[in-house]
Amino acid sequence: MFAVIKTGGKQYKVKVGDLLKVEKLDVEEGKTIKISDVLMVVDGDKTTVGTPNVKGATVSAKVNSHGRGPKIKIVKFHRRKQYRKQMGHRQAYTELSILKISEKK
Repeated sequence: MFAVIKTGGKQYKVKVGDLLKVEKLDVEEGKTIKISDVLMVVDGDKTTVGTPNVKGATVSAKVNSHGRGPKIKIVKFHRRKQYRKQMGHRQAYTELSILKISEKK
């Protein structure tokens, strides 16, 4: 059984036991959250597609940790114009472990 969920403006395919890094959520470590933006649920041969969300379907996940990703370098450069600019960025994330996928019938 797996599901497609939407969080942080992105879509993720998840199944029970997966570790997932998503955009930073404002939830304490160790807490359990329920994600109700479930776009699709597949259970064996049975597929349920939402319009846009599957009614009654939720995904339970535990917040393992918060962190920041690797540094990304941004370079802006105009040749022959004496212009060069460098910046860096580290994206914040929340690591989730998927506990349960439930679909209300």
